[in-house]
Amino acid sequence: MHPLKSRALLAPAAALAAVLALVPAAPRAEAAGTAAVSVEQVPYAMDSSNQAAWWTPAATYKGRGQYTYFAFNEPGSTAATHRPAIARRDPDGVWSRLPLLASDGQQAQFTDDNGHNQPSVARDGSGRLHVFTSMHGDPWRYFRTDSPQSAVTDHSAEMPDQGQGITYPVLTTAPNGDLYLAARVGTGNDRRPGKLYRWNNAAATWSVVATFASAQYRSVYPDDLAVDAAGNVHLLYEWSKAPSSAFRHKLSYLRLDPATGHFTDSSGAAVTTPVTPDTSDVIQDLTSGEEWSADNTGYTGAAVQSAKLTLDGSTPKVAYRYRSAASGAEFHVYYGYPSNGGWLRQDVYTGGQTTAAIGITWDATDLKRVYYVKSSGTDRVFAATEKNGGWTSASVVPGLTADRLAVRRDSDGNDVLYLPDTKSGTLYYARR
Repeated sequence: MHPLKSRALLAPAAALAAVLALVPAAPRAEAAGTAAVSVEQVPYAMDSSNQAAWWTPAATYKGRGQYTYFAFNEPGSTAATHRPAIARRDPDGVWSRLPLLASDGQQAQFTDDNGHNQPSVARDGSGRLHVFTSMHGDPWRYFRTDSPQSAVTDHSAEMPDQGQGITYPVLTTAPNGDLYLAARVGTGNDRRPGKLYRWNNAAATWSVVATFASAQYRSVYPDDLAVDAAGNVHLLYEWSKAPSSAFRHKLSYLRLDPATGHFTDSSGAAVTTPVTPDTSDVIQDLTSGEEWSADNTGYTGAAVQSAKLTLDGSTPKVAYRYRSAASGAEFHVYYGYPSNGGWLRQDVYTGGQTTAAIGITWDATDLKRVYYVKSSGTDRVFAATEKNGGWTSASVVPGLTADRLAVRRDSDGNDVLYLPDTKSGTLYYARR
């Protein structure tokens, strides 16, 4: 067996007992008519800093079976540091640990910064793994394998825009094996734009596609991106008052046709980039009492905080957290979809406070699932499904107190969930 490989069953005895207490040996059904869920503890220690909402820390690949890649923060040498790594799950259930190596050959280590210094991962069409990590206005921290079996090493010097401050890198794999990356670039006090980058898999190079969003006295917060079967790139992002804020506004959408280089809104109408808050295709506009505030602690008005998208063919579907004047301090969960040149919205969950974590998937049977995390309770992770405009929620992993999540749909039609429990320092893998 590979020296860094292990099965979840080979975890330390105490950890194993805790997992078995929560997880039956066989997958379980949540309720009549819902999907069965299997859960495993990732057999590596996780740092408490491994928590974000914007990140894309999970990737899947179908080879001779399904492979899963979880990028995560391991504990560092001190309480205020972390070391990024990848946990790879092979089709036979064997886990491998791939540390991210700095130029000196040692595992890279960075300072904790919850909500910013977390990793995003993707696998390109040649089997190389790409990780962007631990940047909050920092120069590129980019790591890659040079072949499917090689070490994950520092390739930061290969990125465009050297010397710029990078934050919120989200990335995804296109059907042709290329990658697309969106990030906030710059540290100016009056403007922090969003930029889109492309990894050309055949040439093995990164390039700038466009500055997709920028405005005076505004900052861009990338949330997610996806590529449809035709190669169109779909972008989801928020705005805040510059330089930054924990409370954002005007959740927005944008689509790129790489064949022409043209950007459009959800109706197909051409738009000029960089877009501004006034020219964006806005999913959630300002509501009563909402204002552009840069106050990270005292602002109590309406705001957006975290969003994710999926695709129904080439049509975007969006899940997001929003608090309104009516919800007070609580961020509730909503679903948005384009209709007749605009966006329609539905209430998904309005029963209490949620944490800054959300996900959404869609399958060929027209079943959409919105995942969210309650801020308290024994059962924390929930999935909501829709029928005739009404949404019903069910606990995904009863008894497991994960407090963050990410989700990717694999090519076999399974939802693969990335579930950190930051209190216990444990990362879980779930499939449904």
